[in-house]
Amino acid sequence: MLRQMLASTKYIILVVVLSIYAGSVALILYETAVVATVIVATIQEASVSSEGGRLLAVGLLAAIDVFLIAIVGYIICAGLFVLFIDNTLPLPGWLVIRNLEDLKNNLVSVIVAVLAVLFAKEAVARTGELDLLGLGIAVSLMIGALTLFLVVNAAAHRAPKAKSQSEID
Repeated sequence: MLRQMLASTKYIILVVVLSIYAGSVALILYETAVVATVIVATIQEASVSSEGGRLLAVGLLAAIDVFLIAIVGYIICAGLFVLFIDNTLPLPGWLVIRNLEDLKNNLVSVIVAVLAVLFAKEAVARTGELDLLGLGIAVSLMIGALTLFLVVNAAAHRAPKAKSQSEID
């Protein structure tokens, strides 16, 4: 009985996968509409200025941030699908997911990119203010910690496993 319940867990995971997929697609479509609206408004305004360019750049960086978050959703969605439902799903070569560690590593890598875009957006938005030090330190610490996680995690999986007592005897 318990075995059948655990075997049917993949259908519960399918609900999770479909929900994340729907959320990611909705986020992509929504942000696409936002970008299109900003572009149309910029064209209709028909004035060219450095301030207008800066505002457009901030809007673009904000959109990139949202798109990256949607990509995180897609990576989690695809990873859970591969791990729990169908491991024959064709994925891009850079998206190798053999276990939960691979999924976490891909997720952390995209989070680093999101943090970098967040800082770039703030740097462009605050052209008159030089008070980026606090945000820069916070983002740097987060990126450093996440990079350390990736390095330690990779080293732990490359290290030779110790032989068990039965292998020694």
